Amino acid sequence: MKILIAILVILLIGVQYRLWIGEGSLAHRVELQKKIEQQQAENDALNERNRILALEVEALKSGLDGVEERAREQMGMVKQGETFFMIVDPENKSKP
Repeated sequence: MKILIAILVILLIGVQYRLWIGEGSLAHRVELQKKIEQQQAENDALNERNRILALEVEALKSGLDGVEERAREQMGMVKQGETFFMIVDPENKSKP
């Protein structure tokens, strides 16, 4: 009878160890759940970025307005007959 009780106690300790400490434990599940939530947030941000990029690509394909806007913003394009004005912020001047 004592041997049976000892075996049951050892089995109980083994099951409790796996429940609280081992792989698949409650702490392990909580950690995995946090990682899943972080990955979901990252995926959502990347999906939003992809959506915006897809809209930009579609705008560039559909007409010259998008191309012209990009050229003006990124390359400083000025049309013939337009006057270019550069406004310099005095606070951002670099000192010689």
